[in-house]
Amino acid sequence: MSFFAVIKLLRPKHWVKNLILFFPPFMAGSIFNADVAKYGIMPFFAFSLAASSIYVINDMVDAESDALHPIKKTRPIPAGQVSQGSAAFIAAVLVILSCVAGYLVAGNFLLFLVVYLIITTSYSFKLKGEPIFDILCISAGFLLRLEAGGLAFRIHISEWLFLSVFLLSIFLSTGKRLSEKKMLGLEAGSHRTSLGKYPEGFLEGAMYMTGAAVLVTYSMYVIYRPKLIYTVLLCCFGLFRYIFLVQSGKEGDPTESLLSDSQLFLVSFLWVMVLGWGIYR
Repeated sequence: MSFFAVIKLLRPKHWVKNLILFFPPFMAGSIFNADVAKYGIMPFFAFSLAASSIYVINDMVDAESDALHPIKKTRPIPAGQVSQGSAAFIAAVLVILSCVAGYLVAGNFLLFLVVYLIITTSYSFKLKGEPIFDILCISAGFLLRLEAGGLAFRIHISEWLFLSVFLLSIFLSTGKRLSEKKMLGLEAGSHRTSLGKYPEGFLEGAMYMTGAAVLVTYSMYVIYRPKLIYTVLLCCFGLFRYIFLVQSGKEGDPTESLLSDSQLFLVSFLWVMVLGWGIYR
């Protein structure tokens, strides 16, 4: 078992999802306050370790099916680089460390973290094979991060922001499932049970519906903040670009798409810059 195999198993590049913890102070105009770094490191550390523990557990559960997958077969466990016993030990250590870090933040924060671990573990063992539930579990992970960030920084999460994040997470989740179904073709159901249970056209319809809903809720969120209204244009392009990638048979994983597609990365960067200009100018 090599060091690089363990790092690959933990998938640290997916820790970028935990930056949503900093979304509440960013949108509240307090991201540059000295206390943000003080109160933000430990929550980020806690959720990153928790997320990595779930990735390990998920890879342990899916080892046999991943070995037959055209892309996932290169993961450390199905490739034989990390044994099941070693992976179980790593996952247990990560869970313990994440819970200790969560407790050091606050008792209520630890509650969010534990709920996240319960939902994602249930997803790994059972719910990822159930249509709709698999999408909602992924969405719940984003919402719990958002609410945990609000708790850690003592910032209220507005209703429109909550709805925007919820619908965006559903949009991205359905896009990810649709891209998997397109890539695997007739063998999709054998690799992921839920993919074989979705009726033809369901994932496309859900992706289009939630994408449109995201534009509405996000527009309502920024409409009373005139300096931010121009970010709706960038949001619209980003949603269209992601749909284009998914329907073109490209990678549908949000993190992979963001890091590999230059247009999606650029529009996301510009969105953050314009948003920051509107809030902090």
